[in-house]
Amino acid sequence: MAEVLYVNKPSGISSFDVCFKLRKALHTKKIGHTGTLDPNATGVMIVLFDKSTKANQFLVTDRKEYETRVFLGKETDTLDIDGKVLGEYKYEVPDENTLKKALNAFKGRSVQEVPITSAVSVDGKRLYQYQKEGKEVELPKREIEVFSIELLNIYEDGFSFLSRVSSGTYIRALVRDILSSLNLHGTVLSLKRTAVDDVRIEDCDELNDILEGNYHLHDLYDLLSKRYEVFEDFDEKDVLNGKKLLIESDQPRLLMAKNHEALAIYEKDGDLYRSLRGLW
Repeated sequence: MAEVLYVNKPSGISSFDVCFKLRKALHTKKIGHTGTLDPNATGVMIVLFDKSTKANQFLVTDRKEYETRVFLGKETDTLDIDGKVLGEYKYEVPDENTLKKALNAFKGRSVQEVPITSAVSVDGKRLYQYQKEGKEVELPKREIEVFSIELLNIYEDGFSFLSRVSSGTYIRALVRDILSSLNLHGTVLSLKRTAVDDVRIEDCDELNDILEGNYHLHDLYDLLSKRYEVFEDFDEKDVLNGKKLLIESDQPRLLMAKNHEALAIYEKDGDLYRSLRGLW
């Protein structure tokens, strides 16, 4: 049975370093995760290891939820509080109605400019490498969707909000665009990923607890079965051999499973379904 970990990532450590520490603790060479968090960000990380790493590509289209606190009056090159300060300003925090109206304007689909501090590649080089080298580059744009966004609190120096967004949305860039709409400068003071689809922060183990051997394993089948229609009426040998199958379904992809165990992802190919990836 393929298993996964739900980790509450602490601040001050990269997602790569989380996996590096867990690789040692779990005594495994194969490990990965379904979505990077900035070093200063905290919250939900779904970590795959051993057999479950085969499913990584099928778990990256998640909806994610974030709690974000915004600090007004400081502009940085990384769009968060840890970056180089580019300018400082004095502002009064907008009132509740103004903030709610500004946030609501970002509901739905829109095109977001990727921040230069991201790991997105342009002409074979990561954007953050262009930034480190001081080179100009045209920032790519991508379509995102904000499913919901709501004001949480107002502080003397800023505000916080809760957002549910599509995978690939950069919260730092969302904050940049929200503040721009208000003619303000500011930066992300703190960021917490509170959910990845149905996996909530309350379901996660603390990293230190896992490193000490205290953790809960979760079944990969449970994650995949919430994303793909499950099909069980097949000869197991056919799936293990990657055989094409005639299946009456209109789903683009199916999770092939037996006895609550994920065996493969199949994809529609004309009148048949072909094996896209074995998971055993």
